[in-house]
Amino acid sequence: MPEAKKYSRVLLKLSGESLCGESEHGVKPEALSSIVAEIKLAVDSGVQLGVVVGGGNIWRGEKDRGAAIGRVTADYMGMLATIMNALALQDALEQLGVPTRVQTAVEINKLAESYIRRRAIRHLEKGRVVIFAGGTGNPYFTTDTAAALRAVEIEAEVLLKATKVDGVYSADPKKDKNAVRFDTLNFMDSIQKRLKVMDTTALTLCMENQLPVVVFDLAVPGNIARAVGGQKVGTLIVTE
Repeated sequence: MPEAKKYSRVLLKLSGESLCGESEHGVKPEALSSIVAEIKLAVDSGVQLGVVVGGGNIWRGEKDRGAAIGRVTADYMGMLATIMNALALQDALEQLGVPTRVQTAVEINKLAESYIRRRAIRHLEKGRVVIFAGGTGNPYFTTDTAAALRAVEIEAEVLLKATKVDGVYSADPKKDKNAVRFDTLNFMDSIQKRLKVMDTTALTLCMENQLPVVVFDLAVPGNIARAVGGQKVGTLIVTE
């Protein structure tokens, strides 16, 4: 049975790395299948779901570009990587019977729709999952910022950030055994303590628009549906 939903419209942020499983690069079928099954469970509850996916499993501009490729070009290459991931998610979701549309901030008409806010909202109202690709369409902005921007634009009630850990900690729990997990946080503390939840631009955008963020562990089966249903998972970040 699907979880009872609390939110009617949400934005889910997935990292590109979540699609490569235990590998360092690429899209692994097992990881992809697991993620889309979790998304379907949430969609079956009746929630309107938008998704923003990163591209780090294919290209990490900051790490991979070296001295030969400039920052702007590297960022555009990263946008193309997010489109590749979005297409993979779309195909896998539709194989499960979940109607899906990809909208991209970088025009690539043979593969996906261009991002149009009103059209995206209409897709959501018709029960389609909308995957927002291409980041913001601008260099120097992360896909976390793109997720915050799209969430605000489509009037989502919460931004769900899927990660590899079960919430936000005071330090890296893999390196510091004394790291403390937070059940709730406010945005200003997240920014001032540099807790690496999301980049400062994304956090500020959420704070200014009073958009709550839930940071949770994607690897726990059913967590997306639980978060959509308003159950306690991970760390909740709020304005106050």
